[in-house]
Amino acid sequence: MQLEVGMETGINDLQRERESATFSSEDFAIWWAGGKAALEERRELERYFIDDPEFEDAVHPTFLSYKERYEHALAKGIKFLVKLRQWQHTRHGDADNVNLKFLYELRMLMSGSLGTALFQQSFPLRLHFSMFLSTLLNQATEEQQKRWLKRAWNLDGIVGTYAQTELGHGSYIRGLETRADYDAGSEEFVINTPKLTAYKWWPGGLGHTANMVVVLAQLYIRGKHHGLQPFLVRIRDERTHEPMPGIDVGDIGAKMGANGVNNGFLGFRNVRIPRDQMLMRHAQVQADGTFVKAAQPLLLYGTMVFVRVMIVRDVMFGLLQAATIATRYSAVRRQSPIEPNLAEPQILDHVTQQEKVLPQVARCVCYRLAADVLWTFYQRVMDQLAHKDTEAEGGRDLAELHALSCCLKSVCTLDAAEGIDVLRKSCGGHGYLSSANFDSIQGLASAAVTYEGEYTVLLLQTSRFLLRSYVDGLKRKLLPASVCYLRNNAPLSWGPNLLENVARALEISSTEQVRAAWQFKEDQRKRGNHTEQQATNLAGRRLAAAASLHGHAYLARNSIRALQGLGGLKPELAKLLQQLIELFVLDTFQRQLGAVLKWNSISKHQLQLVEQRFEQLLQELRPNAVAIVDGFDVPDRVLGSTLGCHDGRVYERLMEHARGNPLNQESVNRSYQTHLRPLLLGKL
Repeated sequence: MQLEVGMETGINDLQRERESATFSSEDFAIWWAGGKAALEERRELERYFIDDPEFEDAVHPTFLSYKERYEHALAKGIKFLVKLRQWQHTRHGDADNVNLKFLYELRMLMSGSLGTALFQQSFPLRLHFSMFLSTLLNQATEEQQKRWLKRAWNLDGIVGTYAQTELGHGSYIRGLETRADYDAGSEEFVINTPKLTAYKWWPGGLGHTANMVVVLAQLYIRGKHHGLQPFLVRIRDERTHEPMPGIDVGDIGAKMGANGVNNGFLGFRNVRIPRDQMLMRHAQVQADGTFVKAAQPLLLYGTMVFVRVMIVRDVMFGLLQAATIATRYSAVRRQSPIEPNLAEPQILDHVTQQEKVLPQVARCVCYRLAADVLWTFYQRVMDQLAHKDTEAEGGRDLAELHALSCCLKSVCTLDAAEGIDVLRKSCGGHGYLSSANFDSIQGLASAAVTYEGEYTVLLLQTSRFLLRSYVDGLKRKLLPASVCYLRNNAPLSWGPNLLENVARALEISSTEQVRAAWQFKEDQRKRGNHTEQQATNLAGRRLAAAASLHGHAYLARNSIRALQGLGGLKPELAKLLQQLIELFVLDTFQRQLGAVLKWNSISKHQLQLVEQRFEQLLQELRPNAVAIVDGFDVPDRVLGSTLGCHDGRVYERLMEHARGNPLNQESVNRSYQTHLRPLLLGKL
């Protein structure tokens, strides 16, 4: 039975929204992509895949079993890689010169628009390109790279992953239990999993896809411990793919999301590898067992820093998807008259709905700005460390990079996951449907809160850097750029610049929270007769709060700085971006208001000014909401949502998806005969 959908819904509403916008979505898309050429290249690449019927899903992934999802994701992933190499070859020639910038761009492609269009639940080969290859680049010697890197890049007998996390230990990597003992007689390392909790657990692609791994293990030479080191180990036969002798490997099972990743477990029993399969770019073990310590021990964790830098952009993209879906749905859905005698309005006309949706749209823009700055910082530090004349400077900057990447990874993943849930709930009951795709988006974002560093642990790591910087500030030392505000002891002076007022209030709150945490810790150590470690534990809540405040203060200040770079844009686009940045900064301030009022003297009138400007920005941005998310230029295939499509056919798509459900392909399900009918005949 065909029913007519009211003319006031769907595409008519969205078309009116687009026609009434005060700026061009195409201009926004060009800015967002980094230029017209970059935008066209990305669109061409997306069309190259999305228009290919080979990548159409015959059955929606939500109707597949866990095993079927893995097999489907792997088959599709291999087709994707083959076709991507063909595209790269025709446009750029053979790309055998692998570098971190290239891997970063590839990872952004896989976790961004195109990768999401093809793999809503990710796919098993992603860690090969993001963590396995980047570790070979960062940790392997030139000789080792000649032997392994090109083969790995070309998938020539090598599919890799990165095995660090264990069943019993995650973010506390010094507690890892996998052990590598050096046998000087045979010049081999003997790798063992001494107990159950030492099993590697979680690496993507490990279950049934990877045949080689980079394993982080505790190194022992003649019984002496030399810390964690990376080892390259083949875990499956190159020809048969059967597990190698001494290897116990498998998949860990279904998760809340990302069920195409093939996360696995891995155990070792007396597995021997040659000495030259310890990655020795930084630390070395010589043939006789002499250990040569790394000049920069932090570089062992270079892969983790690289991945955390990427994760900030990953979660931005997930939030962007959710914001696009919720914004378009909010412009199509009509409910709850504002005036009782008038027609039901678009729910986006309700200020309460604007408050849920528009700050998350603004957050996407400002997270992108922060991600770009963080990536530039990472590239600069890695370049410094690669040259002798700047190595010392790079070593100093590495500590700031590590702290900033920990902090932003923690703050952005947690806030993005919460934001996606707000957006899901803003779509009411329909947002709970799998066909809305919030489950996949939320699953990936929630995983990011804890993978590659649990968020509280990373905040505590950041706090150590903050405490050192605070003490250095007391000694009038020059502080790194991201924490230079810690030396500013001036109280808040409320002036005419509202953005500067709230950004400065956040910085003061961070400074005071750092000072209070440092003082509390010192008091516990000196007066409470606690050890340094005990005092740190007792101060844990205060330290984590300080790091969180620092992250929000940094994001606000970085966004304000970005305003200076809007001069070359068309006036209407520059005005829009200024409004979005301002909304993000004011929203950040209001969300941290408890801490702000704890450490600043702010009057009721001043708070009302912030609230009034916040609500004014919601009203100013409301007419442009749909045009903004159109400017993100996310194809329908990427969104994968019945609620967020460009054409606004929400209700038609919901019904089409329901009718495609395998359960509805028969009028009477067979369980009626086997279970329900006997029950009814029994007349309970």
